[in-house]
Amino acid sequence: MNHPARKTRFRRLPLVASILGIISLAATAPAWLPIAQGIADKVIGSQRAATVDDRGHGHDTAAHTTQAADSHAGHDHAGHDHAAHDDGSSLELSAQAKRNLGLTDDYIDILRLSNYRRFVTVPAIVTARPGRTQVHVSTPLNGVITHVHAVTGESILPGSLLVEVRLTHEDLVQSQTDFLKALGELDVETREMARLKAAAKSGALSDRTLLERQYAIDKLQSLLTAQTEALRLHGLSERQVQEIQSSRKLLRELRIYAPQIDEHDHDDELHLADDGMIPVSLSPRAMSFSRTKTRRVDENGLLPGADQKQQSTSPEVSGQSDDDSQSHADDQTPLLIEQLNVYKGQAVTAGDLLCTVADYSRLYIEGQAFEQDVEALNHAAASHWPLTAVFDTGKTDTQVSGLMLSFVSNIVDQESRTLSFYVDLPNVMLQDQINEERQRFVSWKYRPGQRLQLRVPVEEWIDQIVLPVEAVTREGAEAFIFRQYGDHFDRVPVHVVYSDQQAVVIANDGSVKPGAVVALRAAHQMQMALKIKAGGGADPHAGHSH
Repeated sequence: MNHPARKTRFRRLPLVASILGIISLAATAPAWLPIAQGIADKVIGSQRAATVDDRGHGHDTAAHTTQAADSHAGHDHAGHDHAAHDDGSSLELSAQAKRNLGLTDDYIDILRLSNYRRFVTVPAIVTARPGRTQVHVSTPLNGVITHVHAVTGESILPGSLLVEVRLTHEDLVQSQTDFLKALGELDVETREMARLKAAAKSGALSDRTLLERQYAIDKLQSLLTAQTEALRLHGLSERQVQEIQSSRKLLRELRIYAPQIDEHDHDDELHLADDGMIPVSLSPRAMSFSRTKTRRVDENGLLPGADQKQQSTSPEVSGQSDDDSQSHADDQTPLLIEQLNVYKGQAVTAGDLLCTVADYSRLYIEGQAFEQDVEALNHAAASHWPLTAVFDTGKTDTQVSGLMLSFVSNIVDQESRTLSFYVDLPNVMLQDQINEERQRFVSWKYRPGQRLQLRVPVEEWIDQIVLPVEAVTREGAEAFIFRQYGDHFDRVPVHVVYSDQQAVVIANDGSVKPGAVVALRAAHQMQMALKIKAGGGADPHAGHSH
């Protein structure tokens, strides 16, 4: 006899087992679910491949489905029928056909809104910055060249010693001699005045005698003031005059240094630079160390005699560490010695050109705008639009963008009827090397005299669709782009606002919306393929502008 409760328990066992099985499957889903999905994908893929083979298609349907899904990712397809394409304006391309047309992933992209500026191209030339690029170094006094410390083509730092001159300037020698004589007479009068004051205290001399001596001292001091100004007119600084007064020796040697392009020490005209001697035939590290060691020696520029060369040259005298000097040297722009006009033993007179140094770190681009472009040029300057320089380097053109207009000339050339304008051009150092003689040579990328084309923006479109020229094809009055849906490319008519040799500006009028995936090249070839597909033959010139 069966018990009713036991039968009920037996009936519930399958239900309990099912519940436990479901719980177990749910708990272990992370382990078995990917495997099951992979198996399902393989089965579905094999079935789709078999279907394609039966239909005679030459491509994998599963791959087509996956690629179409990838192309549609993040894109709104509302209103588009994926099952049916207009045969007259839709083209299906295989993977091989895409590669033949160059439609790689880089040339199939999503449309985005951007700004575009229309340019006018004007001829231009790289030129020097007046008063900043080139500096002529001349001798302020007559003399004979005793040492030349640089060579043509070498790059040096500001403050480097260039030339040493033994002074033979008769007027300077005579002025120094008169100055020393006046100093001697003043010393005599000063000592005599001290003696007479001691005698006057005892009542042996009258006040009149002391007054006459005082007048004589005042006259000598006035004479010394005039002679000091005469020496300064010859080019000596206040410190150098004081050096003559303290040492009572004539200045016999002039040392001329590489100048600071943008700085000038009015108190030391003959010295031409704030720093001490830097032998030019040294590496930058050695240059900075040499400047530190010789700052005290060459501080005056004009040496009063040979004894001064024997003074102490320890680095501690200058109060500047070697690391500080190295940092200072690294911050300085090297100067190029373009032309050296002197040699050892040459006699030079005041004003003779010794050498020409140039700072090529910044140059100008001089553009030549025609009269009809002046208004557009002024508008670009007022709008602070950057300009683009295009250098012809042979195989390809090199573009330098982001250049700013410095100023526009106020004079129109009477013969060419052009107006010059200038653009600031930061230069780039290509090579910096030191040869076996420890001479430094620097090569710059841009050089005065280089010719180029300058693109000046004259008009701007805001929030429009900008595509490469190859992305748009024309047929009569119509212009088309090709929008991608998987392996299909649908031809879409668009309104071209502006086009040039580089880009096409398409109106953002809703014909194609931002976010659509389009082909960025080969639009003309796809247009020809559509005509062949329609059976009308292909015009090789259709949609192509010569």
